[in-house]
Amino acid sequence: MVNAIRQFLLNNGFSKNLASALANMTTVSMVVLLCIASWILARIILTRIIGVYVKRSRSKWDDIILERRFFSRAAHLAPAVVLYFSASAFPAVQAWIQKLAQTYIIIVTTLIIFSLLDGFDEIYSTFEISKEKPIKGIIQVLKIIISIIAAIITISLLVDKSPWVLLSGIGVFSAVLMLVFQNSILGFVAGIQLSSNDMVRVGDWIEMPRYDADGEIIEITLHTVKVQNWDKSITMIPSHALISESFKNWRGMRESGGRRIKETIYIDVNSIKTCTDEMLQRLEKLHYLSGYINSRRGNNEPITNIGAFRAYVEEYMQNLPGLNKGMTMMVRQHAPAEHGLPIEIYCFSAGTRLADYEAVKTQIFDHIMAIIHQFDLRIYQRLSGLDLAATAAAYNPPGRKQSD
Repeated sequence: MVNAIRQFLLNNGFSKNLASALANMTTVSMVVLLCIASWILARIILTRIIGVYVKRSRSKWDDIILERRFFSRAAHLAPAVVLYFSASAFPAVQAWIQKLAQTYIIIVTTLIIFSLLDGFDEIYSTFEISKEKPIKGIIQVLKIIISIIAAIITISLLVDKSPWVLLSGIGVFSAVLMLVFQNSILGFVAGIQLSSNDMVRVGDWIEMPRYDADGEIIEITLHTVKVQNWDKSITMIPSHALISESFKNWRGMRESGGRRIKETIYIDVNSIKTCTDEMLQRLEKLHYLSGYINSRRGNNEPITNIGAFRAYVEEYMQNLPGLNKGMTMMVRQHAPAEHGLPIEIYCFSAGTRLADYEAVKTQIFDHIMAIIHQFDLRIYQRLSGLDLAATAAAYNPPGRKQSD
């Protein structure tokens, strides 16, 4: 082509040097315009014409492939092919132009494969099994392997050496490769262990104090596990850290259908006593205590106000709709301490949502605080300034003369 244009210019009176320069410039311009035109045409066909049919189809997988830029990247193959076959127009640099075109084809092909892998990952994530067996880490490993293969092929083209010759020399650089891809190797091994042992899934609530992580896993990748904390901040945890370090996974709580309530109130030991007949008559009027009192009377056992209180709270929890009746439910009494007698409420909510959990827990303790005076019991609390003032006023009522 260059020679034909040069000869045409020479026949029309142009000098030899000018004809050669114009012939080269014209040929380069034509090749560039042809590459641009082929890219535009391929883009129109792939992204607009085929893209319209893709959007109209009922299946979602082709829409995902379109969104992952598969077709727009494939359009870049057209100018590369045009450039490769146009290289013969420049005999002096034909080999280098063809190498450039081949390199571009390798890069574009690699990106196209990446689009397919990303699309497959997104399609896979629509299935429920993706939360138990995420493949994002495997996809990232495949991308690294494909990138290495593409780099080896590209280098072999540029230096005119067989890829096997380059591969045979990789052993020399194995230590360097191990250092460069250390995190990738650790992450890949950790990902396999996490997946095979079902240690974490997307959606799991985990706690890992070392990394200030307390929230749900939203993504598991080759190198990191992304956790969205309850304050909506994001914590990135190295994948291998979940293998080598301790963390708490709350999945078991969610799957059990109940969330544990374990709270303690402290009773003033000075308020504990045996119930009098008058007190028992009053307590029998409470909804949940008549059976307990009658059974104790039948056995001629003394009834204490703290025992009656424990029985009342247990019966109250058995009849509370917001608690899980199929799980452990009890009122425990621990050894007396400096803060009084610890009474522990131990039960499980009927749901695992935080709002429902807090609501039923609040309901239990609101009721306990309101009913405890019926048992002549007092909740222990530290003395405040108001308590000291009341005590002083009791010992020094108004009008009383102070002794000298």
